[in-house]
Amino acid sequence: MALVEHNKELTCIPLSFEDRTGHLPNLLGDLICRLLLPPVTDAKDSAAAHEHGDLRCKQGYTAAMLVEESRMLQVSIFNTLQKNLFRVDFSKVLHDVITIADEVDSQLKQAMVSYVHTVDSGGGKENLRRAI
Repeated sequence: MALVEHNKELTCIPLSFEDRTGHLPNLLGDLICRLLLPPVTDAKDSAAAHEHGDLRCKQGYTAAMLVEESRMLQVSIFNTLQKNLFRVDFSKVLHDVITIADEVDSQLKQAMVSYVHTVDSGGGKENLRRAI
């Protein structure tokens, strides 16, 4: 949350703590489930990611803001790993980092699909104009 609080692009949309972070438990839950699957498992469809893209569009985010928010999530996750290296199983960490990056990117793609659908259905045309 600290990264977001210092980002003028994202904080120009006034949201409560809950509105800004309420999606994280479900997205992180999907990420944890993916980490528990066999290593070659592809990303699954995430209802949480789709809902997040739709919500952010309705809240006034631009597409670029949604991408920035996802980037900050990855940075936060990797910083947490860095701070907890003494607890990390080094025989698995590289694969897990790859899986984390793939899952977060997959969730971003799914959020963007819903975001664009919301824009196309008239739920946020001003966002598309602002993003261009």
